[in-house]
Amino acid sequence: MIPFAPPRIDERTIQAVTEVLRSGWITTGPRTKEFEKRLAAYCEVKRVIALNSWTNASELVLRWFGIGPGDEVIVPAYTYCATANIVKHVGAKPVMVDVLDDFTMDPEAVRNAMNSRTKCIIPVDIGGMPARIEEIVKVAEDACAWFSPAVNLRVGGTNPQMRLGRVLVLSDAAHSFGARIGGKPVGSQADITGFSFHAVKNLTTAEGGALAFALPPPFNPDELYAWFNTMSLHGQSKDALAKTTPGAWRYDVEAPGWKCNMTDLQAAIGMVELERYDSETLPRRKAICERYNAAFANDPRFIQPLLKDNERESSYHLYMLRVNEATEDQRDAIITAIAAKQVSVNVHFIPLPMLGHYKGVGYRIKDYPNTYMHYSREISLPVYFDLTDAQVDTVIAAVLAAVKEVMA
Repeated sequence: MIPFAPPRIDERTIQAVTEVLRSGWITTGPRTKEFEKRLAAYCEVKRVIALNSWTNASELVLRWFGIGPGDEVIVPAYTYCATANIVKHVGAKPVMVDVLDDFTMDPEAVRNAMNSRTKCIIPVDIGGMPARIEEIVKVAEDACAWFSPAVNLRVGGTNPQMRLGRVLVLSDAAHSFGARIGGKPVGSQADITGFSFHAVKNLTTAEGGALAFALPPPFNPDELYAWFNTMSLHGQSKDALAKTTPGAWRYDVEAPGWKCNMTDLQAAIGMVELERYDSETLPRRKAICERYNAAFANDPRFIQPLLKDNERESSYHLYMLRVNEATEDQRDAIITAIAAKQVSVNVHFIPLPMLGHYKGVGYRIKDYPNTYMHYSREISLPVYFDLTDAQVDTVIAAVLAAVKEVMA
């Protein structure tokens, strides 16, 4: 059976983790701090903080910005549940909008959904293709005149909403580490960018995530890093590494924080992955996607995913093939037929309005026609470093045969 997305674990990875275990320092420590520096350099930003997941990292952003009951956060209907779940966690309301044909958030739909309760927009980079961040930031800037900050909010002695003076743009780049916008790596385009390093992602730390800070002045990246570092450790004024200085055991708790730090075990895996990311990982994933493209390009039964345009290039995280004119039931039957040929595929994602919770509180998929159209036809094909060309050809043959069986 050809698997869908196994992580790349080799002797370099095992050696790096073994060295951490033998060092005696397995929680947040020197490797995590070094990983953060290397991530910041890669993303071309001054500061990145590594945390234990995209979900907790991005929820912490919402809490820092003071988002809560009565506030609204705009999210695409086409995304994984985590994007909307974190909005619910802080007591705010997810406002869903439809997507474009490249699966990413429609900026004009965002503009139409904005109102005085809107505090944040979360564009999502689906499959590795960056959302139209520049257009979405412009929408946020255009709404400055009627942005209504929480006047009594204080976070670390400041009011982030009043300092920014507009809706926050928090990019969900869980799929797009290494993607590019205007020739620059994803990470510096939105106010804050959240990455995921989950086991199935291009760059993995087993579980993990990170935030890249690119807020405009007067925000200070070092101050932002300090606040997030403190609040990811229960609000404790010193992390474990800082307390190793002789006599530096004493600490304070500045606020009731959360617990979402990354460990050195995770960072060790991440540094191995990062070192070979541009030289090995991205080129191989791109080659696999291009091989799929060559196979499906001239076949009217298929719609290929957009992987590159004049401004954006994907991280080649997923190959999201659509079967033209297939119904949802036919798509599901095709997946079953592919599995019978010993090939694993997937679907990204079941839209938020189709999930039990969100359906139960009033969201309706009929309000997001483009989202449903693309979801109902979508099949994600395997893309991972160790997938051979021969296996790619096996996947292609399985897809072609399954579609012929079901759509004949």
